Amino acid sequence: MENKQSSSPASFVDSTVVPGDVVLDLSSMTNQTIKLGGGLRQDCDAISATKAGTLRFSKPNKYWIESSQKRYVPCVEDTILGIVVDSKADNFLIDIKGPAMGFLPVLAFEGGTRRNIPKFEVGTLLYLRVVKANFGMNPELSCTDASGKAAEFGPLKDGYMFETSTGLLRKLLSSPACPVLEALGKKLSFEIAVGLNGRVWVNAASPDTIVVVANAIMNSECLSGAQQIIMVDHLLKNIQ
Repeated sequence: MENKQSSSPASFVDSTVVPGDVVLDLSSMTNQTIKLGGGLRQDCDAISATKAGTLRFSKPNKYWIESSQKRYVPCVEDTILGIVVDSKADNFLIDIKGPAMGFLPVLAFEGGTRRNIPKFEVGTLLYLRVVKANFGMNPELSCTDASGKAAEFGPLKDGYMFETSTGLLRKLLSSPACPVLEALGKKLSFEIAVGLNGRVWVNAASPDTIVVVANAIMNSECLSGAQQIIMVDHLLKNIQ
């Protein structure tokens, strides 16, 4: 623990950590502002891991713990897929596959006013952004980006939604493009929305295309990039 506190931040990036490991020492990072993602906690000047996984860093200043798990822990700025379970006067209750229901204020939409409150039936699938995620409180959600624009957020119609691990989802969102999505995109036309809470939505003109894309993604988690491309080729032969 003492050795880790005195090490530079870069020394733990892309390394495996476990709960309790101190991965960053803010006293040695003067004049720097950092953002903490999932799996990290601040205690005075020490930033420690709260779950096992790999410490990741993205420019300019964000750190998080990446792991593969079924349980979702909400973090601010996560993009997720939620399911409407109830509507109240001031908000919608949303199943986000987390420890508590999320709430979506009726005004958390682009140009939202009391006169144009959206109406969602129970079971509606929404693409959302996490605005607040405090311990012991229901996460607050929004259907706008940070600038208040709708962007890509809102209801997802038709298509097929399935669940997978959070580790696979981060691979799908990685840059450069994930091999399985790149291989599928060269041969098929489809829409996809990836939620960091373990849900993926796929839509296409043909039901066969939806099935192939969903199966390819679900089968890709434990495969290398080359194996993913081979697997996609085999699946595409079945619909030709």
